Amino acid sequence: MQQKNNLTQYEKMTRTPIPRLVLRLAVPAVISMLVTNIYNLVDTAFVGRLGTSASGAVGIVFGFMSIIQAFGFMFGQGAGSILSRALGRKDKESASLHASVGFFLSFLCGALICVLGFAFLDGIVFGLGSTGTIAPYAKIYISYILISAPFMCSCLTLNNLLRYEGKAFLGMIGLMSGAILNMVGDPILMFGLNMGIAGAGLSTALSQIISWGILVWMFLSGKTESALRVRYAAQATPGIAGNIAATGFPSLLRQILNSITTVLLNTQCAVYGDAAVAAMSIVSRIIFFAFSVALGVGQGFQPVSAFSYGAGKYSRLRQGFRFACLAAEAFIIVSCTLLIVFSGDLIGLFRDDLEVIAIGTRALRLQALATMVLPPCMMVEMLFQSTGRRLGASLLSALRSGLFFIPALLILSGIRGLAGIQEAQPVSLLLSVPLFAVFAIRFFRTLPKEDAPADLE
Repeated sequence: MQQKNNLTQYEKMTRTPIPRLVLRLAVPAVISMLVTNIYNLVDTAFVGRLGTSASGAVGIVFGFMSIIQAFGFMFGQGAGSILSRALGRKDKESASLHASVGFFLSFLCGALICVLGFAFLDGIVFGLGSTGTIAPYAKIYISYILISAPFMCSCLTLNNLLRYEGKAFLGMIGLMSGAILNMVGDPILMFGLNMGIAGAGLSTALSQIISWGILVWMFLSGKTESALRVRYAAQATPGIAGNIAATGFPSLLRQILNSITTVLLNTQCAVYGDAAVAAMSIVSRIIFFAFSVALGVGQGFQPVSAFSYGAGKYSRLRQGFRFACLAAEAFIIVSCTLLIVFSGDLIGLFRDDLEVIAIGTRALRLQALATMVLPPCMMVEMLFQSTGRRLGASLLSALRSGLFFIPALLILSGIRGLAGIQEAQPVSLLLSVPLFAVFAIRFFRTLPKEDAPADLE
């Protein structure tokens, strides 16, 4: 029976029409991200009721959460890419081995972050860009995030493993359950029990632990192609762990650079007061919410890309890339147009402060315009990582996440002050587009024009 199930999943991944397959895998990812981001926005709105400093604290800690997520994505994308290509070759043993090693490594990494975080709590809070008034709120909130770090980190790993298997729906169930509980828990803990920002932190921590339990159960109950087993993790060698880390390194690099740029953005904004920190934090969350549909399409493309590459079905890989680019671009044009039209009203939903609204409105409009060029760039980066092109994927991640943004932010903020801070992200996105085009052209020129012989079937 298990062999039959495996064959059925193989057939789904290699024979389902590309548009239907990509969208079927993308929809759960999109729903998960929308629900998660709705929570993030609701959380921001709830915390905003505590004051501008508390709202700024959420933005500050968001940068640290990105570091935790960075390692979760690294192990998940690394093990997932290898797992998917192994399943494309019908090598379930290798898939389970890499899934187990990736999961245990991510949990241990989260535990290490927890210990080190509490050891250097004050330095971390101020290093993230806190002002004197934001720091007390940030220290309370980050304490709960540190407690949940092992679960948060490995939760993301498990979700990525499920996506790369083509079981995105199962990952959606785990993430949505936690996000919904988080939204319910926020008002109860923050205002019902008068816990304030501590309630927001506790709600986040509990939701991560519950999501973790649900996702682990998916693997232990036999609903997946691969298995999580201690005996597989015990077989880990430096070579296996290194292969996972190297394949997932572009995700780590991207997330680390995002964290660095978030911290740098906060410190640059802090010069102009808490209102600037809060405004740019709100803008970042709104933009990510709007971009989540396009990102979900990319996440639907990744397992198709890896599985097709492993199975030697290069024509499906090409077709998947074209469809994913067009679908993601269509979604992003619609969402960013809405952001431009309703920018002021959207900022006002999260903070009823005229200065925050003024700063955030201009930044949101500029970022929405520039984000329209992002989907094809993102697809190229995902293409390289899912097919095991480690060096190219790492360079593309660095280009999109920081190599252009960091100097743009430092130069423009020095020349144009707060206006330059608002303009830095759009400028860096536009500068990166030509290089992504070059990488895509070179990849498809070297990809075999004919599919591999169908001996795997």
